[in-house]
Amino acid sequence: MESCNCIEPQWPAEELLMKYQYISDFFIALAYFSIPLELIYFVKKSAVFPYRWVLVQFGAFIVLCGATHLINLWTFNMHSRTVAVVMTTAKVLTAAVSCATALMLVHIIPDLLSVKTRELFLKNKAAELDREMGLIRTQEETGRHVRMLTHEIRSTLDRHTILKTTLVELGRTLALEECALWMPTRTGLELQLSYTLRQQNPVGYTVPIQLPVINQVFSSNRAMKISPNSPVARLRPLSGKYMPGEVVAVRVPLLHLSNFQINDWPELSTRRYALMVLMLPSDSARQWHVHELELVEVVADQVAVALSHAAILEESMRARDLLMEQNVALDHARREAETAIRARNDFLAVMNHEMRTPMHAVIALSSLLQETELTPEQRLMIETILRSSNLLATLINDVLDLSRLEDGSLQLDLGSFNLHAVFREVLNLIKPIASVKKLPVTLNVAPDLPEYAIGDEKRLMQTILNVVGNAVKFSKEGSISITAFVAKSESLRDSRAPDFFPVPSDNHFYLRVQVKDAGQGINPPDIPKLFTKFAHAQTLATKNSSGSGLGLAICKRFVNLMEGHIWIESEGLGKGCMAIFIVKLGIPENTSESKNPFLPKANHGQTTFPGLKVLVLDDNGVSRMVTKELLVHLGCDVTTASSRDECLLVVSQDHKVVCMDAGMPDSFEAAVRLHEKFTKRHERPLIVALTGNTDKVTKENCMRVGMDGVILKPVSVDKMRSVLSELLEHRVLFEAM
Repeated sequence: MESCNCIEPQWPAEELLMKYQYISDFFIALAYFSIPLELIYFVKKSAVFPYRWVLVQFGAFIVLCGATHLINLWTFNMHSRTVAVVMTTAKVLTAAVSCATALMLVHIIPDLLSVKTRELFLKNKAAELDREMGLIRTQEETGRHVRMLTHEIRSTLDRHTILKTTLVELGRTLALEECALWMPTRTGLELQLSYTLRQQNPVGYTVPIQLPVINQVFSSNRAMKISPNSPVARLRPLSGKYMPGEVVAVRVPLLHLSNFQINDWPELSTRRYALMVLMLPSDSARQWHVHELELVEVVADQVAVALSHAAILEESMRARDLLMEQNVALDHARREAETAIRARNDFLAVMNHEMRTPMHAVIALSSLLQETELTPEQRLMIETILRSSNLLATLINDVLDLSRLEDGSLQLDLGSFNLHAVFREVLNLIKPIASVKKLPVTLNVAPDLPEYAIGDEKRLMQTILNVVGNAVKFSKEGSISITAFVAKSESLRDSRAPDFFPVPSDNHFYLRVQVKDAGQGINPPDIPKLFTKFAHAQTLATKNSSGSGLGLAICKRFVNLMEGHIWIESEGLGKGCMAIFIVKLGIPENTSESKNPFLPKANHGQTTFPGLKVLVLDDNGVSRMVTKELLVHLGCDVTTASSRDECLLVVSQDHKVVCMDAGMPDSFEAAVRLHEKFTKRHERPLIVALTGNTDKVTKENCMRVGMDGVILKPVSVDKMRSVLSELLEHRVLFEAM
C-alpha cells in the first residue's frame, strides 16, 4: 500500500454539517426563549398597550418554536420513539399556534395601520404646532421690538426727535445698513430727503413724487420691496464689486401736518404721506422676513400716531401760549379800563360837584328873583334863565345817569307813588315850553289805569319827560298827545323786540305810554340810530335842533331796567312819529297815598318858616350866600359858618336845622361832633347835607354819620320850601339819588 501524504479531515463532511446544525439549533432555541422574556417585560412596563393578548399568543408561538429547535438537538443521533413523539407534538403545537397567530394578524394589521395613520397625523400636527409656536415666538419678538420702538418713539413729543429716534431704533433692531425718511415738499410735487441713519447723504436732496415706485408704495399700506437702483433707494455710495442689500419702502401717513415744517415742509401736503426706506447690509445673503416687514409696517403706523400726537400737543401749546397772551392783554386792558373808569368816575364826581354848585347859585337866585316884582320883560328873561338852567341840570343828570348805566352801578329806587300825578306833573312841566311854540298838548289816561303803582318814579318821569320833550323839540306845528293805559297781554309781544318776554301776573301790570306828534317825522332806516349815544336822525329838524343826543339812549336803558321795551314808529319825513314804551310796574297793597315826598303838595303853597333858626355850613362863599338867601326868603333866621370849628362854636339848642355842604373835607366829622355835642335827640338840630354828588356812596356816608337828610343840588325856592316842610314834619328826608 502506497503511503499518502494528504491530511485527512478530523471531522467527516456529513458530521461537520450536522455539527453546525446542532450548534445553530441551540442558539436559535436560546434566542426563541429570550424573546418571550423581553415581551413579558414589555407588556409589564407598557400599561397603555391595547394588544396584550396578541403578544401573549405571539410569545407562546416563539416559545414553541424554540422548544422545537431545542428538541431537534436529540434527533441528530439515534433517538428513541419518545423523542420522536415529543418532537412531533411540539411541531404540531407550533403549527397550530402559528396558524392562529397568522389569522389574528389579519384582523390586527388594519388596526395597527390606523394607529400608524394617527401617529402620522399627530406627527404632522406636532410639526404644525412647532411652526405656530415659532410664529408666536417670532410675533412675541416682533411685539417686543415694537413695544421697545414705540416706547422710544413716544418718549418725546418733539417731531424731529421722534423721526430721528425711529431711524436709529429701526437700524439697531433690524441691523440695517441705511434707513432714510423722505418728506413731501411745500409744493407737494417732490419728496425731500429729510433724515438718514448714517448721515452720509446730503439732507435736502429731492426726487419727483410722481415716480412709479413712489406711487406704488403710496397706494399700499404694506411694506414693499423695491429695486436698490430706485432713486429713493440710492442712499449709500457705490460699493464696487459688492451687491447692494435688499431694500424695503413703506409709506408713513402724515395725519397732521399743520405748522410742521423742516426746510420746505408744507402746512398740508397733497399726498399726506412720507416715505421710509430701509436697506439691508450689502453683499449679504440675508433677506427680508415676513415678521420684519410686519415690524416695519407697525412702526410706520406708530410713527404716524406719534407725529399726530406731537402736532396736537404743539397746537395745544400754541393755543395755550396764545390764550396766555390774550389773557395778559385782556388783563392789561381790564386794568386800563378800570383805571379809565375810575378816572372817569372821579372826573364826573368832581365835575358834578363843581357844575352843580354854580347851577345851584343860578337856579336859586333866579327863583328868588322870580318871586319879586318884575316887569314883563324882566320876568321873561328870568324864566328863560330858569328854563336854560333846568335844561343844563337835566343834561348833567343825563351824563351821570348814562355813566352809571354803563358801569352797571345804577339801580332802580323802587317805591309806591301816584302814577296819575306823575302824568299831571309831566303835563305841567311841558306845557310852558310847548306854549312858546304854540303846540297843544293833550293827556289821555285810561280809566282802568291804577292810580298808584310800585316802581322808580324818578326814572319813569325822566323817561316820559325825555320822550315828550323830544316831541316838543322836533315839532313846529300840529299837536302832541300823551296816552297811557294798561297794556293787554295780546299787545305785549312785538316782533321788533325778540328778547322781550312779558309774563302777566296778579302782582304787577305793564304800563303802555304813547306819545304822538305831527312833527318832521323820521326815515324808517334811521330809527334804530335814535337809541345810540350822541346820535340823531339825519333830518332837517334834527340838524337844526339843539340837544345832547343822550335822551333816548338813557330812556332805552331805563326802560330795560324796568323790564320793558321802547320803540318809535314813523312813516317817513313830514309824517310825524309816535314814540311807544312799555314798562313793568307793581301793584301796591295800600294805595291811599303816595310815598314819594317830592310830588308837589297843595298845602305847601307859599309856606314860610318865620323864626326858624337854621345854621348853614359851607366853605364856598357863593354857595353859602345862595343857600342863606333862599332860607331868608322863606322867613328863616340864618346863621352861617365856613368851617367845622366855627360851626361847633356857634351852634346851639336854638338851632333847629343845620344845612352843611357834603363836599367839604370835614363835613362828616362835623356831623359826628354835633352828635357828640348834643347827646339828647330832642336837643340836637336836624342835620341836612346839600350835595352835588349823585352816587349812593355819598348817601350811605351821610346816613352812617347820623345825618337826617340829603338834598341834591341845585335847589330852587320851591324845592327848599318842600324840603323844610318834609324835614320838620317827618324829621328825616333822603332824596333819591
